[in-house]
Amino acid sequence: MLYRKLTEYIKTFYRDSKNALLLTGARQTGKTYSAREYGKCYKNFVELNFIEHPELTRVFENVTTAEDILLRLSAVTDIPLVEGDTLIFFDEVQKCDNLVTAIKFLVEDGRYRYILSGSLLGVELKDLRSQPVGYMGVKEVFPLDFEEFIINVGVSDSVRSHLRKCWEQRESVDPIVHDKFMQLFRLYLVVGGMPAAVAEYITSNNVNRVMQVQQDIVTLYRMDISQYAQRDKLKIKEIFDLIPSELDAKNKRFILKNLNEHAKYDRYQDSFLWLKDAGVVIPVYNVNEPKVPLKLSETRNLFKLFSNDVGLLAAQYADGIQLKILTGDSSLNIGAVYENAVAQELFAHGFAPYYYNNKCRGEVDFLVAEGDKVNPIEVRSGEDYKKHAALLNLLADYPEYVSDALVLCNGNMERSGELTYAPIYMIMFIHPTKANIGVYRVDLSGLV
Repeated sequence: MLYRKLTEYIKTFYRDSKNALLLTGARQTGKTYSAREYGKCYKNFVELNFIEHPELTRVFENVTTAEDILLRLSAVTDIPLVEGDTLIFFDEVQKCDNLVTAIKFLVEDGRYRYILSGSLLGVELKDLRSQPVGYMGVKEVFPLDFEEFIINVGVSDSVRSHLRKCWEQRESVDPIVHDKFMQLFRLYLVVGGMPAAVAEYITSNNVNRVMQVQQDIVTLYRMDISQYAQRDKLKIKEIFDLIPSELDAKNKRFILKNLNEHAKYDRYQDSFLWLKDAGVVIPVYNVNEPKVPLKLSETRNLFKLFSNDVGLLAAQYADGIQLKILTGDSSLNIGAVYENAVAQELFAHGFAPYYYNNKCRGEVDFLVAEGDKVNPIEVRSGEDYKKHAALLNLLADYPEYVSDALVLCNGNMERSGELTYAPIYMIMFIHPTKANIGVYRVDLSGLV
């Protein structure tokens, strides 16, 4: 059984809320697995899959009450519905948009608990007649992050605590631990966070088998494009297939002319959005000023396009790259793979990362907002990680907006002036700071 942080999130959600929960995200990220694991907490668990059994969609046609739905449900399952101790799992709900609308009636009824899961929801369910606001929570599911990965391969809590302490106090990591974690991070670059790939590695330690799992997932994504993309299928496939080579280019920016000599962003915008809504890619847009909110200075037609999983990205490169990554071959430039791992981790942790590029000041790999400040992050895969003119220019020119500059690299933790050098694996500890507002009351004296 894989450890997932999602498991605790689901338990907390149902403890604190009477609503249903919808798990969304890209295919093969573990939504169904997590729902089934939580189902073990109940006496009875009912699972209905709308792809395996498309006829089930009729259960939710023309219903207006929970009684109607439950009557039909009891007719299509032989598992008893025990009041107060039954979880009903609706899987692949993108095939039954009526269900997402009807969930309101079931939640109001209150006799049973409900969990939903679906892929391509951002693509398939854009035109819902009404959203069940106030009756359903939504949780996006991502591949395993690096911390989940190391827990599953057997790293102890005490070692992780040591690393967290080093991160928080900006202290050097024990050299032996540092070397081991660099090996683990390189392994993560190859295996990635897709649950099926991680499970295969844990079972067999066979990287060839892991790569086969990853190739199957890439094939599934391409099949989804053929099946679900209503138009521009060829454009979407072209973009998807170009991601590895575009990230491997010098500036890693997605160049439209590599698709078509006369390509313009407005003609391809819907295709990029399709891949984003399907959860298959992570777009990181350019900003021309490092000021909060970053979105105000976003340049929509300048962006980097990352894979949703670094292991899938590695699997799309030429054969043999995996062994070179694992052995730390210094002749191999894996800057794109490092950046993809960081982009996916930041995104999964709740950040909306951007990158900065200016002809005079240079380029900084990532910017993330924290409160009213912007934190710049540089990612370095080589030995010359202390060369970062663009980062220094940004700090010098925008001291009132920019703080906590970070260089993620192969070296150990080190503080130098305004910069922090941190091992690349420390990305697992970078999370948004949650605002603690507490109790707030308005003084109504003179008004009552």
